Amino acid sequence: MIRIAFNNSSSDSRDHRKVLAADVGGTKVNMALCHVKDKSVEVLHEVKYASQDYKSFNDIIGAFLAEEGVEKPDTIGIGVAGPVIDNRVELTNLSWVISAEELALRTGVKHVAIINDLEATAYGLTCLSEEDVCTLHPGETWHAGNGAIIAPGTGLGEAGLFWDGKGYHPFATEGGHCEFAPREEIDAQLFSYLKIKHRRVSWEHVVAGPGIYRIYYFLRDVLNREEPEWLRKEIKEKGDPSAVISKAGLEKKAPICEEVMQLYVQQLAREASILVQKMKATGGLFIGGGIPPKILPLLQEPLFYETFRDCGRMQDLVEKVPVRVILNDKTALYGAAFYGAYAWQ
Repeated sequence: MIRIAFNNSSSDSRDHRKVLAADVGGTKVNMALCHVKDKSVEVLHEVKYASQDYKSFNDIIGAFLAEEGVEKPDTIGIGVAGPVIDNRVELTNLSWVISAEELALRTGVKHVAIINDLEATAYGLTCLSEEDVCTLHPGETWHAGNGAIIAPGTGLGEAGLFWDGKGYHPFATEGGHCEFAPREEIDAQLFSYLKIKHRRVSWEHVVAGPGIYRIYYFLRDVLNREEPEWLRKEIKEKGDPSAVISKAGLEKKAPICEEVMQLYVQQLAREASILVQKMKATGGLFIGGGIPPKILPLLQEPLFYETFRDCGRMQDLVEKVPVRVILNDKTALYGAAFYGAYAWQ
């Protein structure tokens, strides 16, 4: 879908690599042994682990390598939800520390690369086909330029893709932790509600998955929206209030849930627009993460794009930007494999 530019050489002529790839998040870890050549990533063996069931990532990688039939990889590539510094990361939403040096010693694999999960998603774009994305707005595709990725899931990830005139250079950011900016009166009320519990209210507090139930409780407790008894019971029993609320909103089963999702979509659109302006992302915006594919019908309604383009003096610029939703939930895993294969050559 896009061409990734490596500083050291062209990826088109690189040899075949066997890579252990991982996409590490606060909720789950996807791990796979892959064959990588050029833009092709072939998954040979894949396992999904619940992050909370393990004390460390080392335990997970040990369990994976002990699986029957898993061969020792040539390299390891890991995409992680957190700021990576010197090939080491302390995860933002999980009490783990992952070190490339420690993993190399544990596994006997010399080359271990750790990158931010949104940076991995950016690298993974090169492995996608048109069927792996849904276009919300075609924009003006002849405008070359930087790209941007926003990805709400357990947290809120954001990344950029610098365009050098020939290819893209992905880079990580921690933009999801920047402070939330209310626009309308209801946004200001939401901010005041969240400020009681959080000293700093960030976009992650509003737009990541937990933001859905935070908006719900705000509407219920501050604006006195009615909570049906069946919904109260389901939220208590299911254990994932955001999933229950978003499903009820999509199915129009409760007015409070419909309102939650309308507010959520507006906030996601505003932060996406802010990101595009900061990156001058005329090359396109990609919306990834676990939530957008699940609420795709809402993103396809006029509210999302009308809110996205409503950005004041930069509206003409923003309207030129193609906007696409990433449908393939293995994009970050592919990107980790792609980077793990080629970063060392």
